[in-house]
Amino acid sequence: MFLVQYTADNSRTLNVDSTAMTLPMSDPTAWATAMNNLGMTPLGIAGQPILPDFDPALGMMTGIPPITPMMPGLGIVPPPIPPDMPVVKEIIHCKSCTLFPPNPNLPPPATRERPPGCKTVFVGGLPENGTEQIIVEVFEQCGEIIAIRKSKKNFCHIRFAEEYMVDKALYLSGYRIRLGSSTDKKDTGRLHVDFAQARDDLYEWECKQRMLAREERHRRRMEEERLRPPSPPPVVHYSDHECSIVAEKLKDDSKFSEAVQTLLTWIERGEVNRRSANNFYSMIQSANSHVRRLVNEKAAHEKDMEEAKEKFKQALSGILIQFEQIVAVYHSASKQKAWDHFTKAQRKNISVWCKQAEEIRNIHNDELMGIRREEEMEMSDDEIEETTETKETEESVSQAEALKEENDSLRWQLDAYRNEVELLKQEQGKAHREDDPNKEQQLKLLQQALQGMQQHLLKVQEEYKRKEAELEKVKDDKLQVEKMLENLKEKETCASRLCTSSQDSDYPLEKTLNSSPIKSEREALLVGIISTFLHVHPFGASIEYICSYLHRLDNKICTSDVECLMGRLQHTFRQEMTGVGASLEKRWKFCGFEGLKLT
Repeated sequence: MFLVQYTADNSRTLNVDSTAMTLPMSDPTAWATAMNNLGMTPLGIAGQPILPDFDPALGMMTGIPPITPMMPGLGIVPPPIPPDMPVVKEIIHCKSCTLFPPNPNLPPPATRERPPGCKTVFVGGLPENGTEQIIVEVFEQCGEIIAIRKSKKNFCHIRFAEEYMVDKALYLSGYRIRLGSSTDKKDTGRLHVDFAQARDDLYEWECKQRMLAREERHRRRMEEERLRPPSPPPVVHYSDHECSIVAEKLKDDSKFSEAVQTLLTWIERGEVNRRSANNFYSMIQSANSHVRRLVNEKAAHEKDMEEAKEKFKQALSGILIQFEQIVAVYHSASKQKAWDHFTKAQRKNISVWCKQAEEIRNIHNDELMGIRREEEMEMSDDEIEETTETKETEESVSQAEALKEENDSLRWQLDAYRNEVELLKQEQGKAHREDDPNKEQQLKLLQQALQGMQQHLLKVQEEYKRKEAELEKVKDDKLQVEKMLENLKEKETCASRLCTSSQDSDYPLEKTLNSSPIKSEREALLVGIISTFLHVHPFGASIEYICSYLHRLDNKICTSDVECLMGRLQHTFRQEMTGVGASLEKRWKFCGFEGLKLT
C-alpha cells in the first residue's frame, strides 16, 4: 500500500503499508542496506537517525492514520506534484519482488500524450523471468486489473477498470525491479510505464461521450418543454349541438372570449356552407351585439381615468399649497426680526430646510404644469384648423406681434431687475452688512434670474428674427403669384385677339365644327373620360353609374346632359337593354372601334 508523506523540509515521501502485503518488514534499515548493495544512495533515511517510534509491523509512523490517496476503493487521484518540489520515493516490498526507486537527480521519465479515456498502460523493462503473477502482484495495488497482455519481449499491456488507476501506475515508472533476492540479470529490470492507445478504451470513451450528449439533449429538451407556453385547448369540430352551445356562450360576457375563438376557428376551417350559413350568421350577430358593451366599458374606464386624473390634480394642488405655506414659514423665519434670535446651527438648518422645500415645491409645480399643458394640447388637437395661405400669413403676423410684445415686456422686466439689483447693492453698502447670508442669497437669486431673463430674451429675439424672415418669404411668394397672374391675363388677351382675327379665315372650319355633335372642349373631355370608363367596363354601365363617377370629378355635371351627349354620338356609344323581367336595365357600351370602320 502506497502512502505519500511530507517531511519537515516539505519533501514528499512514499511509504508502503505492509498490511496489504504478506511480506512483513522486520528491519527498518533493510531499505538502506539493499540500496547500498545496488550502489545507490539510500534516500529518505541517509543522514537521518532511525526514529524510535517507527513501527516495523506497519511500515509507517504510529501517529499517522493509514489513509492514502493510493488506497484502492477511494477513487482519489494523487494531487499534482509541483515542479520545484523534489519527490522522494521509497523502496516497495512485494511478496515475490522488490521495487527500488530511481535516482531523484535524473529527469522524470518521458510519457506520450494521454489518449482520451485511457485505461491501458504500457509496461516495459520487465525481467526476463517475470511472470504474469508477478505483474499482477505489483500493479494490482494501483487498482482493479481487467486484462493483461504479456509479450515475450519483456513488456506487457495492462488494462485497468478506471482512468484514475492509470495515474497510480505511472508513478511506478523508473523503478528498478528485482525478483526475490537474486542478483541475476534475468531477474532484474527497470520499469517504464506509459500511456497506451487501445481501441477498447477509445470505444468506451466515445460511448460515454455519446451518452453524455444524449443526456444533455434530453435535459435541454425537458427545459424547453418546461419553458414552452402551454398550447391552447383543441377546438371541437362543428356540429349542430356544438353550435348551439357556442351560441349560448356568446351571449354570456364571461365566456365570450372562449366562444368567439371557437367561432373564428370554425370559419377559418371552412365550416360555413349553405346549410349552416344561418347558424353562423346568428353567431356573428351575437358577437356584434358585444360591440356596444365594449364601447360602454371603454367609456367607463376613460371616465374613471379622468376622475382619477382630476383627483390627482386636486391632491397635487393641495400639496403645493402646503409647500407654499411651509416655504412662507421659512422665509418669515429668515427675516431679521426672528433671524437674529437663532443660533448659527439653527440658521444653517433653517436655510437647508428652506432650500429643500423650494426644490420639492418646484418639482411638484412643474409636474402640475405639465399635466395642464397636456390637457391644453389635447383640447387643441380636437379643434379643426383651416390651412389656407391667408390664415398662415395672418397667424405668422400675429405671432410676430406677440413675440415683439413679449420682447418688450422682457426688456422692461430686465430693466426692473437691474434697478432692484442696484438698489440692493446701495442698501448693502449703506448698511455695511456684507456677512448677512440672507442678502447674499437674495443677490445670487437675483443674479440667476437676471441671467435667465437675458437668455430668454436672446431666444425671443432669435424667434422674432426667424418670424420676420418667414414673413418676408411669404411676401415674396405673394408677389411672384401676382406676377404670374398678370402674365396669364396678358396671354389670355393675346389669345382672344388672335381668335377674333382668325374668325373670317376659319369660316369653313367653323361650319364643320357647328355641324359636328361635339360643341365645346368640355364635351370633348367628357367624351374622352366616358370612353375610358366604358372601355374598362366591357359589359356596359348604367347612366347613373357613369354619372356617379363623373360627379367625383365635377359636381356640376348633369345626368340629362351626359345622356344627350352620348345619344348624339351613335358611332361611339350604344345603348342596350340587359336583364330579364324585373331586372331589366339600360346600359351604355363603348363601340368606338366598330364605329371607326363604319365612318
